[in-house]
Amino acid sequence: MASIRKIKSGYKAEVARNGIRRSKTFPTKRAASDWAARQEYLIVNDDILKSTVPFSDVLQRYAREVSHRKRGARQEFSRIDCICKDRLASINLADLQASDFADYRDRRILVVAHGTVRREMNTMTAILNVARREWGLLSSNPSDGVKKPTEPPPRARRPTQDEIDRMAHVAGGDMRFAFARVHAAFLLSIETGMRAGEMAGLTWDCVDTDRRVAHLPRTKNGRARDVPLSLEAVRILNALDRPDVFGMTSPNMSARWANLRDKAGVSGLRLHDARHEAVTRLSKKLDVLALAKMIGHRDIKMLMTYYDEDAADLARRLD
Repeated sequence: MASIRKIKSGYKAEVARNGIRRSKTFPTKRAASDWAARQEYLIVNDDILKSTVPFSDVLQRYAREVSHRKRGARQEFSRIDCICKDRLASINLADLQASDFADYRDRRILVVAHGTVRREMNTMTAILNVARREWGLLSSNPSDGVKKPTEPPPRARRPTQDEIDRMAHVAGGDMRFAFARVHAAFLLSIETGMRAGEMAGLTWDCVDTDRRVAHLPRTKNGRARDVPLSLEAVRILNALDRPDVFGMTSPNMSARWANLRDKAGVSGLRLHDARHEAVTRLSKKLDVLALAKMIGHRDIKMLMTYYDEDAADLARRLD
């Protein structure tokens, strides 16, 4: 049954049906009554309503209401769009079973990398958890217990000096051109460990070349970070001499980097590999805690994902 009570802040609607209790406060009695009637209908027809909701509707709702607030929204939108095109998305939410997600995994793994399938499955698990915990659309998560593809081994690719020199030759030194700026970004990342998105969002008011510090107001983990700048990092930044530092978005930076790399005849190297190089180089200068603070890792174990020093180099350090 529903009841409406007048309270100091307005009208409180309370609903109790089928062992389910819900309440909410509204400024007007009419709004409280309308909400209560709607809630009673939803509770009574709960199973019928759930059975008619396709998984694609839940995916799209999550994209609208949750994904857009994340730093990695663009990548998550892409994953959700891909899942929506699969036959899995057409299955009604109440009919989803673990076998449906296992089937998706087995089909996808034939066309994309294990890591991609793992990320897509992690996204679906997160969406279904929200649908269960916050939206009340499920009593349990049907993807729980489904084995995900194994985590791919961390990349061990580092640029050679020859590759850096070849890209520098193609890029040139005129910072009016995008190739020169994107190569400067690659070198800055080697010096500082900054990500592409962090460099693309860098503004001059956040750079203090006297103190040799770059302030990043928002990073991948959502926290601000101050990045120490080496003398070489300061030189790279001063050479840009532009009002907007790099003058490109993160996707543009990645795309132009790929063009530069290919024109230089370098294969298998990614812009993010500069972060691997940075961690490996900086590990010789900073202790673990200082390195984690500079790179922006809250979990020190994450440093091992980027640390790629060669065994021969380690042997020389023993002498």
